Amino acid sequence: MAIPFFKEMRIGGYLIKQKLLGRKRYPLVLMLEPLFRCNLACVGCGKIDYPDAILNRRMTAQECWDAADECGAPMVAIPGGEPLIHKEIGEIVRGLVARKKFVSLCTNALLLEKKLDLFEPSPYLFFSVHLDGLKEHHDKAVSQKGVFDRAVSAIKAAKARGFTVNVNATIFDGHPAEEIAKFLDLTVELGVGVSMSPGYAYERAPDQEHFLNRTKTKKLFRDVFAMGKGKKWNFMHSGLFLDFLAGNQEYECTPWGMPARNIFGWQKPCYLLGEGYAKTFKELMDTTDWETYGTGKYEKCADCMAHCGYEPTAATAAINNPLKAMWVSLRGIRTTGPMAPEIDMSKQRPAQYIFSAEVQKRLSEIRKDEAAAAQEKAARKASTAA
Repeated sequence: MAIPFFKEMRIGGYLIKQKLLGRKRYPLVLMLEPLFRCNLACVGCGKIDYPDAILNRRMTAQECWDAADECGAPMVAIPGGEPLIHKEIGEIVRGLVARKKFVSLCTNALLLEKKLDLFEPSPYLFFSVHLDGLKEHHDKAVSQKGVFDRAVSAIKAAKARGFTVNVNATIFDGHPAEEIAKFLDLTVELGVGVSMSPGYAYERAPDQEHFLNRTKTKKLFRDVFAMGKGKKWNFMHSGLFLDFLAGNQEYECTPWGMPARNIFGWQKPCYLLGEGYAKTFKELMDTTDWETYGTGKYEKCADCMAHCGYEPTAATAAINNPLKAMWVSLRGIRTTGPMAPEIDMSKQRPAQYIFSAEVQKRLSEIRKDEAAAAQEKAARKASTAA
């Protein structure tokens, strides 16, 4: 219990400090994507649909550390792509831990056992292994047989070496509540915490047929939580976020709560939506038109109930109303009765589809950089020859 309590105290202290300072917008978790390249091609993923020239790009270790310093969030999640492909990932993590950042290294675990020697157990480091369900379901979700077995083996190996391990699951339509409950029972057997989030409907994901809408999400999570009464599922979420998933809270998202930094810069407006980039974190916060994003405001946000947008909202709600948070914690998640009113969707602005234009813009920048580097190299060679 010591490590989670230590972590919760640090993050709670950070939130109280922001409240006392009167800050309206502040980051809670930095979503750091040092690369987009992955060794899987999951059908629900919208993060890896880039040309090779972009997939081959990497953030340097120094760029990763600078992003963490610039952002100032107490926690850094490293998704991807698959971060264990990055040759400097051990150095990147060591630098973040040295800065006393809580690091959640998100991985599909295919390389985890092989690369455990790159890391040292620390109360600041957590492996977050991607598992979307039990064996058959997970292997289907990642489009490759055998991945579930390798992930479970890696989880056991990491725990045996003294590392803290959680699993993260993305939930899609058609995943039976009974099977999700059995998967959560498995996480108890493995001795790991678990985070779950309904999948965001990426416009570039290969499978567009299995994203949950808000009504289905709430119904599904109510059914799952009802089956968990009396069990010891160890969720890595606040009680109010789980209560939100069950339809008992009406929240607006907090897109700046988990800002994303990747090879292009600071992504506008959030980890899930890429509608332009800022060069600095300050520019991201100052120039993003935050009021034009979120459920009821923008068509692309209509069905989003993902943790990266709503967990920061729930965390702020807990600070503003601790008695309510305590009541939910003591009572448990309500799985019957009326749901909170849904947000009005009638005035949301239509979606803008700018992915292709952004990709072309980034490719032009990459080619320009490569041409400049080649020119500089040729000039050095000529100078040396002279």
